[in-house]
Amino acid sequence: MEQINRGNVAQLKPAWTYHTGELKGRSGKTIECTPIVIDGVMYVTTGHLRVVALDAATGRELWQFNPLKDHPYPHAPTSGGVNRGCAYWSDQQPGGQRRIMHGISDGRIFSLDAKTGRLDPNFGSGGILDLRRGLPAYAAGLAYGPTSAPALCKDTLIVGVSCGEGPELAAPGDIRAFDVHSGREVWRFRTVPGPGEFGHETWKGDSWKDRGAANAWGGFSVDGDRGLVFAGIGSAAFDFYGGDRHRANLFANCTIALDAKTGARVWHFQTLHHDLWDHDLPVSPTLVTVMHNGQKTDAVAQVTKTGYVFLFARESGRPLFEVQEKPVASSDVPGEEASRTQPIPVKPPPFAAQFLDETNVTDIGKANRESILAQFRTLRTGRAFLPPSFQGSVVIPGFLGGANWSGASFDPTTGWLYVNSNNLPDSVTLKEAGPSKARRYGPYRHTGYIQLRDCEGYPGIKPPWGLLNAINLNTGEFAWRAPLGEYAELKARGVLHTGTENIGGTIVTAGGLVIIAATKDERIHAFDKQTGKLLWEHALPAGGYATPSTYMVNGRQYIVIAAGGAGKMETKAGDAFVAFALP
Repeated sequence: MEQINRGNVAQLKPAWTYHTGELKGRSGKTIECTPIVIDGVMYVTTGHLRVVALDAATGRELWQFNPLKDHPYPHAPTSGGVNRGCAYWSDQQPGGQRRIMHGISDGRIFSLDAKTGRLDPNFGSGGILDLRRGLPAYAAGLAYGPTSAPALCKDTLIVGVSCGEGPELAAPGDIRAFDVHSGREVWRFRTVPGPGEFGHETWKGDSWKDRGAANAWGGFSVDGDRGLVFAGIGSAAFDFYGGDRHRANLFANCTIALDAKTGARVWHFQTLHHDLWDHDLPVSPTLVTVMHNGQKTDAVAQVTKTGYVFLFARESGRPLFEVQEKPVASSDVPGEEASRTQPIPVKPPPFAAQFLDETNVTDIGKANRESILAQFRTLRTGRAFLPPSFQGSVVIPGFLGGANWSGASFDPTTGWLYVNSNNLPDSVTLKEAGPSKARRYGPYRHTGYIQLRDCEGYPGIKPPWGLLNAINLNTGEFAWRAPLGEYAELKARGVLHTGTENIGGTIVTAGGLVIIAATKDERIHAFDKQTGKLLWEHALPAGGYATPSTYMVNGRQYIVIAAGGAGKMETKAGDAFVAFALP
């Protein structure tokens, strides 16, 4: 769609706003939903896990479904109950079946009639599929359930979950697939392979047993023509200690391609060995077509929390740019055997900082810099992949990445990939854990997710702290990079172009625009996709920590964003979906 384009984007105004009403009488929760629009109807999920159908031209509510109120359940949602949207399925027959598939992180999936919001009585038990019934007995009561929308390949519903990551016992992160009509499980891929399964040898001894996490919490990409489903797998439990899981630990931290009919592994590539940093692959790879050695090549591009893009041939998994195993630091924690090397692509270059020392500590003010240098005296510092320690180790990129769950967008006309990134270092410190019946993985705990911030609360590294990156996947080089977001109070004292921490992703349009909210300054932005020039921005009622959508209804193009604020950015809460259009 190119009705909204470089020449007129500055004229965009709010066309309608829908308020969920969930701020009344309770604290707000972030909204990470990307709306989907089919036949003029928009389907969204709210901060409190309702599904709402809206007239996409006006924002008028058509129906809503409230799973927590109308269908009580003994298990609480995990991961704070976040939800990134729902999925749509149809039998592709005129007047036939249309379904909205809604997975929530308490461990249930709901199949709803897309026209009415009523449960489909033929799916699961009265329209509700209880995923916990397929878990081993020890895991049935643990944190478990989808936070990202399920995927569909023809009549197969593919589901990934969020679950615990230790050191307490955690549920398995297996990828599961179900018949969209009945809810019957049709296959399951074990992300921690057992005896006789491919990859089992990457777990020493019995360390694979009851091993939690290694989960596809960031959703899936589907190549329907090839019948392939792609996922990025998270870290294995426990996130910060692997002394009880020596070796590489497949399929944790892998990009993986599965046969959508059977769940059989087609190929995999591990982007991080023996993860000790909670550096999950937080999102599925982006399906792309690039020019490689003079030929058009279908590929997938995996963005990572570690700040790299891995580019793989879609059918074989062969890296299109060389990946080298580079030596990294060793661990000084008793029992730990950190990987001696990590895989690093020769191209493209990293899109997030890969070290922190005195040369790139923040320089926005003398007191700011000195406050970080004082923290340095207590920490192990240096390049990326410093293992956790009792002293405390800098983690860079930090726990937000690099890239996060919003992933990347791709322009097929140029071969350019757009990904927003964070430069916010963290630190991780291990300590001995006391006696605990719940602890399952190793003898240590970590002291928290500690962000390395200066005396004023800004990131402890030189800005920019948030970036929008355009990467030419044909050549493996940056096309451009632009700071993303601004701190008004820093701008007022002459500290410019800092960018801000950001959560939520980009879309790229035929109108020549890259559109993204995501920033801590609570604005939505449009950049020129060719140059990175900021062409338009608009204040939102709260932070837009989600990925926008664009759509056309009755000849008019809209851009819509969830403005829920709150969450990890810790800004004020909101309850709005805001749609923009030309006058």
